[in-house]
Amino acid sequence: MTFPRCMVLLALLGGLLAQAHAAPWVAGLHRMTLADPVDARPMQALAFYPAIGKTRSSRMDGYPIDVAEEAPVALGQFPLLVLSHGNTGSPLALHYLATALARRGFVVVAVVHPGDNARDHSRLGSLSNLYGRPLQVSAAITAARNDALLGPYLNDGKVGVIGYSAGGETALIVSGARPDLDRLRRYCLERPNDADACRTHGVLIADRSELAPEADPRVGAVMLMAPLSLLFGRHALNGVRVPALIYSGDSDQLVAVERNAEALARKLPLTPDYRLLAGAGHFVFMARCDAEQYARTPSLCKDAEGVDRRHIHHSLQRETAAFFSQALETSRANPLPQVPHRP
Repeated sequence: MTFPRCMVLLALLGGLLAQAHAAPWVAGLHRMTLADPVDARPMQALAFYPAIGKTRSSRMDGYPIDVAEEAPVALGQFPLLVLSHGNTGSPLALHYLATALARRGFVVVAVVHPGDNARDHSRLGSLSNLYGRPLQVSAAITAARNDALLGPYLNDGKVGVIGYSAGGETALIVSGARPDLDRLRRYCLERPNDADACRTHGVLIADRSELAPEADPRVGAVMLMAPLSLLFGRHALNGVRVPALIYSGDSDQLVAVERNAEALARKLPLTPDYRLLAGAGHFVFMARCDAEQYARTPSLCKDAEGVDRRHIHHSLQRETAAFFSQALETSRANPLPQVPHRP
């Protein structure tokens, strides 16, 4: 082969690769099963990723969703994000954010927390839930990097964690916070009617007293929505040395803003980017409801007058992608620590 012909072929190949990158990605869906580090039983996770193929509409956990299940991964090296849902929730309540991030070039692994999801409430109010959730996030990071489909397409940078409501508490622990259980007891003496935080009257069930908060050094940034964070004073947050983007609604009736997101924004060692949404309630961060969902659970679907959930979600998608792109790209200057998988 002559030199000019070789150069032509290389140019053509480069053009094809550029076209592949320029082509719009769809959101792929990959179902994962891994071992729960709390009891080694099977744990489910949903991975959303940049894919090549056609999406199909289906209904999952009551949410209409368009994804390409088990489709080929798009060409590239993508950053990894892990998503932690709220108490008794489902990661599919945030499908709009996970799929949008996948289309923008992120792999998003959404854990279904055992004992604290829409179908199973058995660990609510327990130490195994408080300390097990962050361990499950760490296990999901390891599983994604070892996954035959996803692993080859993940970059070697640090990982972002997205947390909604109690998932915010989880994200903070896995990034270095250490809960102060006395703060919960004191809070519940003041506000015993807080059904979300004080369902066990401020005393967590010591079902797994050997568990402790474990940070994961692979985490390089966190994005929190309406975070449950009243367990953390300034000293308890001293270990959180990663960039944070925080959203909260000023009309949140479930997680008191002044004791959670606002206090957290003041106390984090690195000043976060804090966005307070006017008129928004706790459930504004969940996917918009269709007619069937609205009829079944109107309290999760109806927003205050003047609050546009669609507009808020579009901003969340755009701003979250920009935040993680910058924060995780900056973190790639540091070597990625290796964390062994827990049995």
